[in-house]
Amino acid sequence: MERQPDGQFHLLVPEAKPGMRYRFHLPDGLVVPDPASRHQPEDVFGPSELVDLSHYRRPDPIWQGRPWADMVIYELHVGTFTEEGTFRAVIEKLDHLAGLGITAIQLMPIADFPGSRNWGYDGVLPYAPDSVYGRPDDLVALVEAAHQRGISVFLDVVYNHFGPSGNFMAAYAPLFSPHHQTPWGDGVNFDDEQSEMVRAFLIENALHWLEEYRIDGLRLDAVHAIRDDSKPHFLDELAMRVRQRLGDRHVHLIVENEENNPRLLERSGSDAPLFNAQWNDDIHHALHVATSGETFGYYGDYEEAGPALARALAEGFVFQGQVMSFSGETRGQPSGHISPVAFISFLHNHDQIGNRANGDRIMATLPEPALAFAAAIVLLSPQIPMLFMGEEWSSQRPFPYFCDFDEELNAAVRKGRRQELSKLPGFDGEHVLDPTSEDTFRSGILDWEAATSTPGTTWIDRYRQLITLRRERVAPLLPLMDQGGRYVLDGAAIRVEWPLNDGRSYILVANPTDGAVETHMESDLVDVVYAQGEHKPDGLGPWSLVFGIKQ
Repeated sequence: MERQPDGQFHLLVPEAKPGMRYRFHLPDGLVVPDPASRHQPEDVFGPSELVDLSHYRRPDPIWQGRPWADMVIYELHVGTFTEEGTFRAVIEKLDHLAGLGITAIQLMPIADFPGSRNWGYDGVLPYAPDSVYGRPDDLVALVEAAHQRGISVFLDVVYNHFGPSGNFMAAYAPLFSPHHQTPWGDGVNFDDEQSEMVRAFLIENALHWLEEYRIDGLRLDAVHAIRDDSKPHFLDELAMRVRQRLGDRHVHLIVENEENNPRLLERSGSDAPLFNAQWNDDIHHALHVATSGETFGYYGDYEEAGPALARALAEGFVFQGQVMSFSGETRGQPSGHISPVAFISFLHNHDQIGNRANGDRIMATLPEPALAFAAAIVLLSPQIPMLFMGEEWSSQRPFPYFCDFDEELNAAVRKGRRQELSKLPGFDGEHVLDPTSEDTFRSGILDWEAATSTPGTTWIDRYRQLITLRRERVAPLLPLMDQGGRYVLDGAAIRVEWPLNDGRSYILVANPTDGAVETHMESDLVDVVYAQGEHKPDGLGPWSLVFGIKQ
């Protein structure tokens, strides 16, 4: 291979064709896969395979995506969503999701990882869909099938670190730099010497998924761990490139940001934001504490659950510069000027389930009225809602953390996981799940049979009703919400009011407790969108709420 002036190496192979397998032989004798491999049929340590998706890159004159206000997101893990655990098997469930009213599926990371099972956050070859889920053409088929049903496809991508096994990236280029430290060690080199190639490699990766597979959006994992002192920041450059290249499509960018910095969410007039939204853990934490009563760990900072929930729904972040007792550090910045649609709310996600001692879902312990209350809050508040797979039938299956490395690394993972979980209630050192066991992985495979019998069918009907109400009554209001709202407390009752720019307001009055409360805060609602629970002239029963519009 010949080195080019830009530092890249080129070699023309006239006889190359799709299906041919190859590797790179480095000067030090190391034999490695292509860092931009499109397919690894023999896993991350095997050869790369040439793939041609050019037939799929043609613009689709019919499907251009869906507007952000339409979104009802469904997060799923391809390997545990079905018994088969493949892209093709997901296709078989798309009619169920379309019938429910889902408008976007969000795939947990699929970039090639070592072994046969993984959450996806240990990927090492970011351009290659993991072969355990199928071939690249199978992912193409999934995206096409989703689009045919009016469902967008989002993909979770990880640019803050690379996995610990099978990562040959540093053999090619200075991928990591001690300039910044992260929980995984030296940070990805976004701003040190020779960082230009690293930045270009990852930005092209984002465009690769959006252009070659016509995926409709990306969720960027833990962007607070992307350390970059240069200008423009890597995140800004990535988003600007996406907007410039794909401005004719509805392409959406989502971030996970533990720092709760609203900078990435700022809107400016009619211009599309660089990033559409952020996962809002504050809404989740407040709702979790209100319904479950759990206050261990970081949940302790949301012990006053009613006020916390009201503020999160009205203004976005609960912590806007205050000190969290759990961490002893300040968290967040003012966010009340940001539109509610810049936040994604959820009853749970892969993290909130998988990081519990037994990977159990909240719906396994909540009483039905509290769970129904939480579902209505998530689906009818103006924030963009997200479900986690199986939630719609109140699945009782856990979603524990799992991985599959070599035995030495497996032992280290087991030890680290045990130490981490020992801090949580419910930890049982004798019966802790082994994250490296295939049995642990299989315990998380969805119980689709429960979706066809009661109470599963009852919950599906409830979720379908709420999503229909959102589409018909709430979604048309979202373009009229330019900023956050305000909230009022009346004992245990809360009232959240989101102003519309036509002079009306969208309002929630709720009792987020298991006891009756006295309040008159719903007396001015003239157009009730949805009511649940017991409503009296002078109060609300347990887990009662009403959404409505005030003229």
